[in-house]
Amino acid sequence: MVYATTNRLAKLPVRHRYDDMADKEVSTGGHTIDITHPEKVLFPASGITKAELVDYYREIAPIAIPHLAERPLIMEQYPAGIAGKGFFHRTVPDYFPTWIDRIALRKVGGKITEVIANDAATLVYLAEQNCITLHASLSRRDRIDYPDRLIIDLDPSTGDFGAVQSAARKLKALLDDLELVSFVQITGSRGMHVVVPLDRSGKFEKVHAFARELAAVMVARYPRELTIEQRKNRRGKKVFLDFMRNSPAQTAVAPYSVRAREGAPVAVPLTWSEACSKSMTAQKYNIKSILRRISKKDDPWAKIDRSANSLDHARSELTSALDKEAVS
Repeated sequence: MVYATTNRLAKLPVRHRYDDMADKEVSTGGHTIDITHPEKVLFPASGITKAELVDYYREIAPIAIPHLAERPLIMEQYPAGIAGKGFFHRTVPDYFPTWIDRIALRKVGGKITEVIANDAATLVYLAEQNCITLHASLSRRDRIDYPDRLIIDLDPSTGDFGAVQSAARKLKALLDDLELVSFVQITGSRGMHVVVPLDRSGKFEKVHAFARELAAVMVARYPRELTIEQRKNRRGKKVFLDFMRNSPAQTAVAPYSVRAREGAPVAVPLTWSEACSKSMTAQKYNIKSILRRISKKDDPWAKIDRSANSLDHARSELTSALDKEAVS
């Protein structure tokens, strides 16, 4: 299924009411959200406030929503700002308004209800709840057991972003050999995500197995640079290939989500040439600079779903590659 997206930033119909040191009212998409304590500083070093976070998510909504649509989300919230204690909130609280979309999912021992953000009003409301980062499922509501994304998270063991770029280039080359189109985004934290759009023909178990073999081939080819070692103290200076996100209960930071780091950096989809450029870093863009970028440049992932493919052919090719690496 292809979800429509907007290439460039477009202004939404919105009404603001600002009063110094008073609540803020935002109306969008037929809903009015009261923003309490809009002056609260969420990012102390840069002085970025809750009002600015709300405005960012409202403005980025036309670009971000297609990447969030119909996906269960986990909310990363910081009631006292990033200098205080944060937490991951999976369950939709009882006090959320009824117009907030949600989905009931199976879990061990029962069910859990998670939020779905299909409109700008929901993003505004979540920001009002001090939700800084959104972590999205790799599958959508209508086929929850069939992911439409395969993600390898490239996590550096040091501050060397060049090592991440090198790993990303090598991974792209392998995916190209497997005839799988890949996309890339900086995470706004330390590393990159390499993403393969899928046609939802396989369940999570098959996608996870493929991702595990993919990472294993990479480590076999580049043992001095890459690792799948789970324990950080055993990784040395190698880049960690995290394939574990390709599981039903796992998530990945959503495109255009703000990260809970000083300066409010953002997870940003890039072209491959941008991602591998010397000027790129994992925190290249923040909530201010990304809006300038989007106003001038198309979203590199706007047509990502048109490249969705099956892993069937690639699976046999990958297994052969793994066997060859084992022999050598």
